[in-house]
Amino acid sequence: MTPAARIAAAIELLEAIEHAPRKPADAVANDFFRNRRFIGSGDRRAVSARTWTTLRALRRLGWWLERAALERSARMHVAGSLLLEGWTLAGVAQSFSGGRFAPASLTASERTGLQSLEGHTLDHPDMPDAVRLEVPDWILPHLRDRFGDALDAEMAALAEPAPLDLRANLLKATREEVEAALRVEGLEAEPTALSPWGLRIPGRRAVTTGVAFQSGIVEIQDEGSQLVAALVDARPGLRVADWCAGAGGKTLALAMTMQNRGSIAACDVSAPRLEGALRRLRRAGVFNVERHLTEAGDKWAKRRAGSFDRVLVDAPCTGTGTWRRNPDARLRLAERDLAELLPRQAAILDAAARLVRTGGRLVYATCSLLPEENEGQVSDFLSRHPGFVLLPLAEAWPLDGAAPCGGPFLSLTPRQHGTDGFFAAVLRRAA
Repeated sequence: MTPAARIAAAIELLEAIEHAPRKPADAVANDFFRNRRFIGSGDRRAVSARTWTTLRALRRLGWWLERAALERSARMHVAGSLLLEGWTLAGVAQSFSGGRFAPASLTASERTGLQSLEGHTLDHPDMPDAVRLEVPDWILPHLRDRFGDALDAEMAALAEPAPLDLRANLLKATREEVEAALRVEGLEAEPTALSPWGLRIPGRRAVTTGVAFQSGIVEIQDEGSQLVAALVDARPGLRVADWCAGAGGKTLALAMTMQNRGSIAACDVSAPRLEGALRRLRRAGVFNVERHLTEAGDKWAKRRAGSFDRVLVDAPCTGTGTWRRNPDARLRLAERDLAELLPRQAAILDAAARLVRTGGRLVYATCSLLPEENEGQVSDFLSRHPGFVLLPLAEAWPLDGAAPCGGPFLSLTPRQHGTDGFFAAVLRRAA
């Protein structure tokens, strides 16, 4: 593809993302490229990079476009992004030439508006804080409560592209063996700093079609997610419930730490997600997992009350900790979403707590950065359930070396730990 054709494809992909507001940008991009197999791997990376660069700056770009009296369209977002990166208006006009596979030529009004952006950078001192930090206006006070004076630094780290984190499947291979297998495929991976099973590849790379992934010796999983799974301390022979298992990412890690011994109940309200988990379990060589679809009126949990040694609740949440990977999600998130999630999280915790035996552990986790979804939920839960006590992180930490966080909770951020944002608390049933 020519450079102009790549820009045109990025505009087309951005339009597809805009027209599917309830679908993650990654999923839209996968469909986009699957339907355009003529686009080679190098071109896909270039188109994706341009698209994601634009998504990471949508609020600031929108601010500039409004100032220039330009339409907030995918086309103008990309053109504005190029100019604010240092391109000249002549260079942008050359790419927007209207030629074959290139974007349509700039109109006279577009040229006039874009000219006012020439020579500027993306940031401007007049921008409101929420615009500058690329977050919805309503969420800014919540983030200030969480980070205080470190807010700018934390948001800057959250705006950076995420690396590709992988987990070696120790049921089939060591981390060193996986690293060597990836190298054969031309993928240079480095061991992660905190997870003993993790490997990290810079940037966005395709691994799912490679032999290492297809053979089940490696899974895609952020290092922070791996640490949450580790915190469950699921040992061989235990009975474990993954109460919000989804497609089974953490279920796979739990089965690995249990060495396929003992039993795991992977529960979820979504049949398609559990079906996807089955394929992953087979590929990974996991055979100690039973799947259960939780439905209204289901008596499965009632019959198994008090019978599990470990229960993991990876609760549905705002996903604010994953914004490095899902920059489009930050502007889709509405205040009503948080208001709806909080009672749902509490109800899920209450239901899962019934499964825990005396002396067993309930691990509550989110990929959120918001105190209301994290420490607030734990505090409220303990007030409702006096039979549970909070197990401090230092006491609950199962891996060699000190825990990565100094407080009572596992509280990870991209700036401090190089992972996605994750929270986890370990609650022990004392009575």
